[in-house]
Parts: sequence; C-alpha cells; structure tokens
Amino acid sequence: MFNLNQDKNIYFSSIIVVIVFMGLFLFSSCKDDVLPKPSSYLRLDYPVATYANFENECPFTFEMNSEAVIKGEKDCGFTITYPKMKATIYLTYKPVNNNINTLLRDAQKLTYEHVIKADDILEQPYMNPAKKVYGMFYQVDGNAATNSQFYATDSTKHFVTGSVYFYAKPNFDSIMPAASYVKNDMQRLLETLKWK
Repeated sequence: MFNLNQDKNIYFSSIIVVIVFMGLFLFSSCKDDVLPKPSSYLRLDYPVATYANFENECPFTFEMNSEAVIKGEKDCGFTITYPKMKATIYLTYKPVNNNINTLLRDAQKLTYEHVIKADDILEQPYMNPAKKVYGMFYQVDGNAATNSQFYATDSTKHFVTGSVYFYAKPNFDSIMPAASYVKNDMQRLLETLKWK
C-alpha cells in the first residue's frame, strides 16, 4: 500500500528543492538598487571672443563679436545672431526729439515686463562722459525670455536699446553658459558705443 518512509523522503526532498531555489533566487537578486540617472546638460564651451569694429551710415559705431552675424534692419536697427547658440541681440535706434523721458520710460518698461518670470533684475549704470554715452545695463536672472538688456543715450540726439533672446524654452540653467557669453558681448557693445 503506502510506504510511509518513501512519502517522508519525497516530502523532505521537495522541501530541500524549494529551499535551494529560494536561496538561489535571494542570492541572485542581491544587486544594488537601480536608480534613474539624474538629468544633465551638455557642457558648452565657446571660443574666446574676438571683437571687430562695426560701422556703417548709422550715427553710431560699436564693437561686436566676430563669430556673430549682423543684419541691418530699418531705421538703423540691427539683429546680431549667434547661430551656434540660437541667440539674437536686437538693437534699435531712435533719434531724441525732446522725448528723452518717453524713451527712457519705454526702455525701463520693456525690462520690467520680465519681472513675473525673473528671479532678480540687476541694474548696472553706465557712464562715459568722454564719449557722451550714458545708459543702464540690466541682467535678468531666472527663466525670463531675455537675460540681458541695455539702453544708451547722449540725452540730446541718440538713443539705442539692446536685448538678447534665445530661441529655446527659457530654462536659465541650461542656457546659462550661452547667456553669460552673449551678456559679455552686449557689455562690450555698450562700452565701445560711440556717436558720430
């Protein structure tokens, strides 16, 4: 009929097989936890800037980065593009006709429209009495559409504004190297601005 010893042996063999499989399963699953890689951005290195003087029939001259491409617009306005960075500096020129207060207010209003997205707006006054160039340079920190803007004037005849825009979603951390590079170029433009 039934052999009790044989049933015990089958039972113990089954238990040993189950224990061995469980042991193998436990030892094979003892690896480090798999963690997702954190988001990262490419390291962007740009060439050392070299500057050249730009002059045409407009009533002002300035130095610009030789890597950038300039295109004249109407009324002595310009677009200076940086194709590798997907950035453009927009320069506008307006003659002063007893309207300096309006021009100043408009330039300041343009900058402070970005206060909603900006973390901070740093104002840096600029004065060069020898060249009769006076203005303000704005550094806009945070995820604003523009990271740098300026205006310059002699307060009697000429008024120039400049702002930079990137053709990318405004994520300041990812465009910071390019924004810093173009900001330096804009400061150089402002510092070398001369009226004719």
